[in-house]
Amino acid sequence: MIIDQRQIRQVYLVCGKTDLRRGIDGLAGVVQDQFELDPYNQALYLFCGTRKDRFKALYWDGDGFLLLYKRIENGRLQWPTNQNALRKLNAKQLRRLLSGWSLDATIHKTCPPGHEK
Repeated sequence: MIIDQRQIRQVYLVCGKTDLRRGIDGLAGVVQDQFELDPYNQALYLFCGTRKDRFKALYWDGDGFLLLYKRIENGRLQWPTNQNALRKLNAKQLRRLLSGWSLDATIHKTCPPGHEK
Protein backbone atom coordinates (compact mmCIF):
# COMPACT_ATOMS: atom_id res chain seq x y z
CA MET A 1 0.00 0.00 0.00
CA ILE A 2 1.32 3.45 -0.80
CA ILE A 3 0.13 4.76 2.56
CA ASP A 4 2.49 4.55 5.51
CA GLN A 5 0.35 2.46 7.85
CA ARG A 6 2.13 3.89 10.88
CA GLN A 7 0.64 7.30 10.02
CA ILE A 8 -2.97 6.06 9.94
CA ARG A 9 -4.71 7.13 13.13
CA GLN A 10 -7.84 4.99 12.61
CA VAL A 11 -9.46 2.79 9.98
CA TYR A 12 -13.19 3.22 9.41
CA LEU A 13 -15.27 0.85 7.32
CA VAL A 14 -18.48 2.34 5.94
CA CYS A 15 -20.89 -0.60 6.12
CA GLY A 16 -23.43 -1.33 3.44
CA LYS A 17 -23.07 -0.13 -0.11
CA THR A 18 -21.75 3.19 -1.32
CA ASP A 19 -22.05 4.56 -4.83
CA LEU A 20 -18.48 4.03 -6.03
CA ARG A 21 -18.98 6.54 -8.84
CA ARG A 22 -18.30 9.15 -6.16
CA GLY A 23 -14.89 10.74 -6.16
CA ILE A 24 -12.88 12.38 -3.41
CA ASP A 25 -15.35 15.19 -2.73
CA GLY A 26 -18.36 12.87 -2.69
CA LEU A 27 -16.77 10.34 -0.36
CA ALA A 28 -15.44 13.08 1.93
CA GLY A 29 -19.00 14.40 2.00
CA VAL A 30 -20.27 10.99 3.17
CA VAL A 31 -17.71 11.02 5.98
CA GLN A 32 -18.69 14.55 7.06
CA ASP A 33 -22.45 14.59 6.48
CA GLN A 34 -23.51 11.04 7.26
CA PHE A 35 -21.07 10.19 10.06
CA GLU A 36 -20.04 13.64 11.33
CA LEU A 37 -16.34 12.80 11.14
CA ASP A 38 -13.45 14.87 9.82
CA PRO A 39 -12.05 13.42 6.57
CA TYR A 40 -8.84 15.43 7.20
CA ASN A 41 -7.93 13.51 10.38
CA GLN A 42 -5.51 11.02 8.76
CA ALA A 43 -7.97 8.15 9.10
CA LEU A 44 -8.44 5.61 6.34
CA TYR A 45 -12.07 5.38 5.19
CA LEU A 46 -13.17 2.27 3.27
CA PHE A 47 -16.22 2.14 0.99
CA CYS A 48 -17.70 -0.81 -0.92
CA GLY A 49 -20.15 -0.92 -3.80
CA THR A 50 -23.01 -3.27 -4.55
CA ARG A 51 -20.96 -6.06 -6.13
CA LYS A 52 -18.55 -6.52 -3.18
CA ASP A 53 -15.67 -7.26 -5.55
CA ARG A 54 -14.28 -3.73 -5.37
CA PHE A 55 -13.76 -0.99 -2.86
CA LYS A 56 -12.42 2.53 -2.54
CA ALA A 57 -10.30 3.97 0.24
CA LEU A 58 -10.01 7.66 1.09
CA TYR A 59 -7.07 9.03 3.06
CA TRP A 60 -5.79 12.52 3.87
CA ASP A 61 -1.98 12.38 4.00
CA GLY A 62 -1.40 15.92 5.25
CA ASP A 63 -1.26 17.82 1.97
CA GLY A 64 -3.88 16.10 -0.16
CA PHE A 65 -6.30 13.20 -0.45
CA LEU A 66 -5.42 9.79 -1.77
CA LEU A 67 -8.23 7.85 -3.43
CA LEU A 68 -7.44 4.18 -3.81
CA TYR A 69 -9.54 1.77 -5.85
CA LYS A 70 -9.16 -1.99 -5.84
CA ARG A 71 -11.02 -4.67 -7.76
CA ILE A 72 -10.77 -8.25 -6.50
CA GLU A 73 -10.37 -10.65 -9.43
CA ASN A 74 -11.31 -13.88 -7.66
CA GLY A 75 -13.86 -13.76 -4.88
CA ARG A 76 -15.69 -11.11 -2.95
CA LEU A 77 -15.11 -9.03 0.14
CA GLN A 78 -16.90 -10.07 3.34
CA TRP A 79 -18.32 -6.57 3.74
CA PRO A 80 -20.78 -5.84 6.58
CA THR A 81 -24.22 -5.03 5.15
CA ASN A 82 -25.68 -2.88 7.93
CA GLN A 83 -26.46 0.19 5.82
CA ASN A 84 -25.60 3.59 7.35
CA ALA A 85 -23.31 2.04 9.98
CA LEU A 86 -19.63 2.71 10.55
CA ARG A 87 -17.13 0.28 12.08
CA LYS A 88 -13.70 0.98 13.49
CA LEU A 89 -11.16 -1.60 12.40
CA ASN A 90 -7.84 -2.55 13.90
CA ALA A 91 -4.88 -3.59 11.73
CA LYS A 92 -5.68 -7.30 12.06
CA GLN A 93 -9.30 -6.80 10.99
CA LEU A 94 -8.17 -4.72 8.00
CA ARG A 95 -5.80 -7.50 6.89
CA ARG A 96 -8.56 -10.09 7.33
CA LEU A 97 -11.04 -8.06 5.28
CA LEU A 98 -8.58 -7.44 2.45
CA SER A 99 -7.64 -11.14 2.46
CA GLY A 100 -11.24 -12.24 1.98
CA TRP A 101 -11.92 -13.36 5.54
CA SER A 102 -14.92 -12.32 7.60
CA LEU A 103 -14.19 -9.63 10.18
CA ASP A 104 -15.97 -11.44 12.99
CA ALA A 105 -15.48 -15.16 12.37
CA THR A 106 -13.27 -17.19 14.67
CA ILE A 107 -10.99 -19.07 12.32
CA HIS A 108 -8.40 -21.75 12.97
CA LYS A 109 -5.10 -20.68 11.40
CA THR A 110 -4.86 -23.77 9.16
CA CYS A 111 -8.29 -23.30 7.54
CA PRO A 112 -8.16 -21.96 3.97
CA PRO A 113 -10.55 -19.17 2.94
CA GLY A 114 -14.08 -20.46 2.50
CA HIS A 115 -13.65 -23.23 5.08
CA GLU A 116 -14.28 -21.28 8.28
CA LYS A 117 -15.62 -23.15 11.26
